[in-house]
Amino acid sequence: MRIIRDNTLAMVVDVQERLFPHIYEHEQLAANLKILVEGLKVLQVPVIVTEQYKKGLGETIPSLAALVDEYPHSEKTAFSCCDDPAIMEKVELSSKRTVVIAGIEAHICLLQTVLDLKERGFHPVVVEDCVGSRNPENKRIAMARLVQEGIIITSYESLLFEMCRVSGTDEFKAISKLVK
Repeated sequence: MRIIRDNTLAMVVDVQERLFPHIYEHEQLAANLKILVEGLKVLQVPVIVTEQYKKGLGETIPSLAALVDEYPHSEKTAFSCCDDPAIMEKVELSSKRTVVIAGIEAHICLLQTVLDLKERGFHPVVVEDCVGSRNPENKRIAMARLVQEGIIITSYESLLFEMCRVSGTDEFKAISKLVK
């Protein structure tokens, strides 16, 4: 399945200040998320931001918060974003069927959200280099399970160029600068 930007929205799941420092290789993950979100902006792909139990886990990390400020944010207590009616209303109202997923933790909120999206007839796409867990083994197991479930796994660079589709455009030039 090709990922077509006109039919795509993205979800940045629970990248929050109190949990993020404990995520394996979190500095690289923050850098990758920044490139992904900037690229999604260039391509005008809408983004939904979720935050799990803000009282305990805090706000979206500062390096990402400024980039996603303009997008709708939803606080949740359910692990799966699909179990939160307000989040699912935003997804449904978008009329997009492909949902790009990035964030933390891979083996909990992200995994459950992706499985539920697939069950509801969406086409989830996990951006593996924009996903993390505290323990790298948990991330590895989650990615393996998602592959077993038939979920598309990709990288931010592959995704952004796939949605760009052609070279020579202003969007292509902007994406090229982001990934260098």
